Amino acid sequence: MSKKRGLSVEEKRTRMMEIFFETKDVFQLKDLEKIAPKEKGITSMSVKEILQSLVDDAMVDSERIGTSNYFWAFPSKALHARKRKLEALETQMVETNQKKKTLQQNVEKAKVGRQDTEERSKLAEELASLRHQRDQFKNELDKYKECDPDVIEEIRQSNKVSKEAVNRWTDNVFAVKSWAKKKFGFEESKIDKTFGIPEDFDYID
Repeated sequence: MSKKRGLSVEEKRTRMMEIFFETKDVFQLKDLEKIAPKEKGITSMSVKEILQSLVDDAMVDSERIGTSNYFWAFPSKALHARKRKLEALETQMVETNQKKKTLQQNVEKAKVGRQDTEERSKLAEELASLRHQRDQFKNELDKYKECDPDVIEEIRQSNKVSKEAVNRWTDNVFAVKSWAKKKFGFEESKIDKTFGIPEDFDYID
């Protein structure tokens, strides 16, 4: 049996942000070290590191009052901060793509009737570097999309719809069992066994 895969750094960051967004409360580190493992499956040993990364990215606010540090993050501010970050990254990507296009044109011109030159080698190296930067920007964009409150809310609503659908079918199963008992006098255990209904079959809370 394979071991259960641990949460990635980005999954931990997303779940940590959920704590702030769902509660809209202010916490100390010790509070989060208790809440995060229990409610979000984040190990207490990694809470401080994950929290600091969010503070460094300006996604979580921090203030020292007296001898204690307090942390908070509200969806509205976080969303605006990420939108600004995304806009900056998208602008950088546009500029990088434009520069890449120019370099590609220069490289193509350099190929015409020429052997490899020092200038061409430099252009090729710069083009490779720009492609690498472009990939980094794409990864950065994907990272911030994972923490978008709109995405989190969409997942939450999807889970709600799925839960309601499951419970409706549970209603249907119970109704059919009740009808079968009254109509044919079957015992409930026999019905469960015949149709493969588990003993712990029940509604999802």
